[in-house]
Formats: sequence, structure tokens, C-alpha cells
Amino acid sequence: MADMNTTKIALNADIGESFGAWQMGADDLLMPHIDWANIACGFHASDPLTMLNTVKLAKQHEVVIGAHPAYPDLVGFGRRHMACKPDEITAMVQYQVGALQAIAAGQGTTVDYVKPHGALYNDMLSDGQTFDAVCAAVAALQQQRSEPLPLMIMATPENHAWQQRAETQGITLIFEGFADRAYDDNGRLRSRQFSDAVYQNDEQILEQGRRFSQGEAIVSITGKPLNIRIDSLCVHGDNPSAINTIEKLRTLIHGDESQERG
Repeated sequence: MADMNTTKIALNADIGESFGAWQMGADDLLMPHIDWANIACGFHASDPLTMLNTVKLAKQHEVVIGAHPAYPDLVGFGRRHMACKPDEITAMVQYQVGALQAIAAGQGTTVDYVKPHGALYNDMLSDGQTFDAVCAAVAALQQQRSEPLPLMIMATPENHAWQQRAETQGITLIFEGFADRAYDDNGRLRSRQFSDAVYQNDEQILEQGRRFSQGEAIVSITGKPLNIRIDSLCVHGDNPSAINTIEKLRTLIHGDESQERG
């Protein structure tokens, strides 16, 4: 298991989301600067060879590997809700994480946390049954390990309530904020249906990252202060502005320790 014990906020990115000859994001540019990599597992993006190459890249740069499971929706990139039963959700999460675990084991490394993707990620916080089904999958996978397998979810003002719910299944949560996404007044991410949901301005991304990293309130889309505690900060590999600011974000979070690895 990789060392995830840190008092500083970890920088993470959704990564390994290419498919065959189709390329998504800039993994080679992101990986040297992040702490944790959320690697796609084949249902919304990726394929076995992409998964293998991404695991190798993460290992090369000493980046902690996390699984990024999703609804089975390649066409919609996993961003569309699917009416799945709880047992279907549990099974699909176990299936995807298990596949990445096998690839990681073949490279002498491990999968050390789980972060659902897209609509599944959002559905967890709007539907308790979906949240419980994902937790059930993680709990089953955790039984195979000597160390915890944390679940990463969106940080909101209701962090404590979600942690209590997860603890009923023995799951530890990692709370995640976003440097390059706008927030609504309720503390949730603004829907990608709106043109202002993703920040394209370097200054906005850096300022939100700074506020999160220093424990300050961020500002909603209407200017409302939001006090949200996070453990990890995400940037998106498909957002060119986020890629442009990744080195500066790392310096904001890690200061003098922000040297490239690998």
C-alpha cells in the first residue's frame, strides 16, 4: 500500500481516460505533479492497455493509484444517470476496481482508494441507496486487504453526516474539492449543463485552489461564502486551463516540497 498519510492536502486528477487510438487529456503532463491518480477502469473510458500504461506511469512518478469506476456508459463518458439497482451498482464497482487491482498487482503496486466517476459520483450524494451500494462494494474489496480502502466523495457542508453513514460499513471517506469547478449555493458542484460550470480562467482556478488549501471559504457562483473542508483537491485532465496551472497549484499546496518525482 502506498503512503496516503499526510497532513497536507493531496492533489489528484482523473486520468487514464483515453480509449484505443482516441486520446483524452494530457496524462504525461499531469502525472509528475499530482499525488493521487484516479484511473479509469473501462466503463466510461479506458481499455486494458490504457489502464496498464497509466498504472506504469503512476508507478514511475510515485503517485498513489486510485480506481475511478463509473456507470457503463462509454458514449456518454459516464456523465449520464443510469437507473441501476443497488446490487448492480455494487457488482459493477467491484468488477471495475478488481480489474485495476489485477493490473496494478502485475506491476508490483496496489490500488489504494476508490473515487467513482461522473454521474455515479454525483448520484451517491443525491441517493442514499446508491451511496450505500458503492460503500458495500468498497467494503467487500477492503476485506481482501490488511489496510483500509478509503472512498473519495465530494466534500460538502454535510461531510460529518456522510462519514457517519460510511462508518456503518467500516469505510473511511476522503473529502474532495475542485479547483476548476464552480459551486452552487448549496455547496454542490454546478451542473456541467451550464456554460459556467468549469473554470477556464487560470486566476480563478488558482484562487479557488488557494482558498481550499488554506482552509478559507470558497465563493459560490452567486458570491455566497462556502466553508467546505477537504482532504484532496482535484484538477481535470480534460481542462486545458487546469493543465496550465498544475505546477502553480502544486506549489500552493506543497510549497518547497513541490519537486517533480520519478
